Amino acid sequence: MKGLKYQLKNIRRDKMCILTFLLPIIAGIAIHLLSGVNLQTVSEASFGILKNDLSQEASLWLKANGNLTQYETPEELYAAINDPSTQIIGVLKTDNGIRTLLSGDELTLNKVIADTLPQAYTGRTEKSPYTRTIIPVSENADGLTSLLIVITLVTAMFMGATFNAMNIIGEKEDGVAFINRILPMTAKSYIIQKITLGFMGSAASALITSLICMQIKPSQLIPFLLLIILSAYISALTGLFIGHLSEGLMTGIVYIKILMILFLAPPILFYLTIPPQSPLFNLSYLLPSSATFYALMDLLNNQPDRLSLNLFILFVHAILWSVTYTLIKNKRPRSRPAATS
Repeated sequence: MKGLKYQLKNIRRDKMCILTFLLPIIAGIAIHLLSGVNLQTVSEASFGILKNDLSQEASLWLKANGNLTQYETPEELYAAINDPSTQIIGVLKTDNGIRTLLSGDELTLNKVIADTLPQAYTGRTEKSPYTRTIIPVSENADGLTSLLIVITLVTAMFMGATFNAMNIIGEKEDGVAFINRILPMTAKSYIIQKITLGFMGSAASALITSLICMQIKPSQLIPFLLLIILSAYISALTGLFIGHLSEGLMTGIVYIKILMILFLAPPILFYLTIPPQSPLFNLSYLLPSSATFYALMDLLNNQPDRLSLNLFILFVHAILWSVTYTLIKNKRPRSRPAATS
């Protein structure tokens, strides 16, 4: 217990560890502040018109097909169209209908919309031979927001790897590692202290972040806590791997960057591009973060079908990584005391 207090006291002086702990929380606050914004409307077309130029019917038609903004003067309209930070399509009245104005730096999608808009307006009253089916969007259903929340929570759960790795590397840089060798502390106690340290950092960061940007139902509480426990344990154990394999600060930073890319990029890529029924999708389970990512998405989308499978895969990862670390630790040659003359 005294050793753990010393480790916590040592961390308070490590700015990298403090930043690692706070980073997901700050991201969670940002997501919470943006929770009132429907990110699905970002892809909607934006139209700019002059006040009292178009008929009320034309204005309502444009408003039904995108965001509509009215401007008092042509100068204001042209300035809005030419503003690089906007994608506004200017619409003006003509004798035969409407015409569009572009600045030239719009996205390809907006250019296509601008080119076809006059023709679409002319044929708006014609009966379409195709049947349109409108699928209603459920309230607060924003896939991009859910994806951002899951990425932030996975980052928080696996920040223990950075937490532990930087702490061990810092001890090596400061010479504390040599002092630990002569202290009356077994290797088992040292490992337990480090795992507990990284586990506490990951779990606390994930819990605080989830309270800020995620709503957990009572029925989801136990699976969510199991998810945090398993992910935080694997993360802390991963930090021990990096800390013991890194000879210096720069080497450790490179290992950490590679690890975080491997833990975050493949699950996102597989989730967005490969169906779960595909055999290739199962290869992503070689990384423990994939099971965490998929389980969190299931919780947010109220799809508990594969939740038990993901928790089981995380449990298997925890056992395998523990056994692997034990074997590597036992194979490492122990330092011998210097011979005295």
